[in-house]
Amino acid sequence: MEFFLKWVEEKLMPPMAKLAEQRHLRAVRDGIVATLPLIIVGSFFLIVASPPIPALAEKIQPYASQILIPFRLSVGLMALYAAHGIGYSLAKSYNLDPVAGGLLALASFIMITLPQNVEKIGFVLPMGGLGGAGLFAAIIMAFFAVEVLRFLTVRKITIKMPEGVPESVARSFEALIPAAAIMVIIYIVRVMLNINIQELIMNLFKPLVTAGDSLIGVLVPVILITLLWSAGIHGVSVVGSIARPIWMALLDENTQAAAAGAKILPHIAPEPFFQWFIWIGGSGATLSLVLLMLTSKSRYLKNLGKASLLPGVCNINEPVIFGAPIMLNPILAIPFIIGPVITAVISYIAMVFNLVGRPYVLAPWTLPAPIGAYLATGGDWRAVVLVLVNIALTTIIYYPFFKVYERKMMEEETES
Repeated sequence: MEFFLKWVEEKLMPPMAKLAEQRHLRAVRDGIVATLPLIIVGSFFLIVASPPIPALAEKIQPYASQILIPFRLSVGLMALYAAHGIGYSLAKSYNLDPVAGGLLALASFIMITLPQNVEKIGFVLPMGGLGGAGLFAAIIMAFFAVEVLRFLTVRKITIKMPEGVPESVARSFEALIPAAAIMVIIYIVRVMLNINIQELIMNLFKPLVTAGDSLIGVLVPVILITLLWSAGIHGVSVVGSIARPIWMALLDENTQAAAAGAKILPHIAPEPFFQWFIWIGGSGATLSLVLLMLTSKSRYLKNLGKASLLPGVCNINEPVIFGAPIMLNPILAIPFIIGPVITAVISYIAMVFNLVGRPYVLAPWTLPAPIGAYLATGGDWRAVVLVLVNIALTTIIYYPFFKVYERKMMEEETES
């Protein structure tokens, strides 16, 4: 295991660390994360419209469409919000005006969707491609807008206002030529050439989304995240930058299906699947390790367990990862990697056979796992049972490695 960790540290860690700092991936991560408050709050309206108690659901059903309006204007427009966030973040990383970057990205994304003229209403924008299904298009269009802005700004092809003009006015004029270039290019491609950019992008990324919902698509990010954490890198930050658009696209299709009244949702592996059924207590399912530490004969481990319990229940595990430590620790790194792989397989199989409801609600990640899983599955009590089973399993997996490490710590404490 020491050889393996050395390989991870020397071979895997440097490129992954560079990947984590790549400005476009960082912009995607920051832009999508910025939408989470809206998605979390919007998701709860879905639970209110479809409560898990049948008698209550029947009474609420006549009002469901009205209750779901905040959901449709938050989760249903997540790509729209993400486009602005990504454009803002990417422009900021280039030291460009982030407000202009965000607005140009937003405009680029909206312009690839043609408005429809509806009788007695006027022109309306179809919302089908503005939610999670349009997330990849939002990312590409945000990149396009900001790169055009950068290209023209670097070459000074912008309108410069004289000194004394208010900064906000000067910034607006600086973005004038880039805005014109972006709008004309998209107009030519989308309207004159009649190329459906969004459909083209969605078809390109469709295999990726399908793969992300497979068992292999679940295990790859789980293994990568735990490997990176074992080497001291924030695995979710690195892998999440690439995987989160896929997870959000899967979540959007599940929420839309749930809102339409589907009994079985189409996807297993949106982000809440990882959050509540695999990362129980944080990456590596470390809540089980913290529980074992509470019973330890080692003073250090017992005190660390007490200090890490509340953060662990809230899925914050930096205290135990860096305190035990787990990173670069060949003893604890083994169950840290193996435990989540096993719970991922079990949870996936349970949902394939519909023994547990599939997640479609993005609950706050700091909730205790059983509560979060219950909410994420729209009130399925079997999700709570699965979480408890997974905690028991990871406790069993951690136990022998923990005892070895405990003995080592006790010997050190005796010597000191």
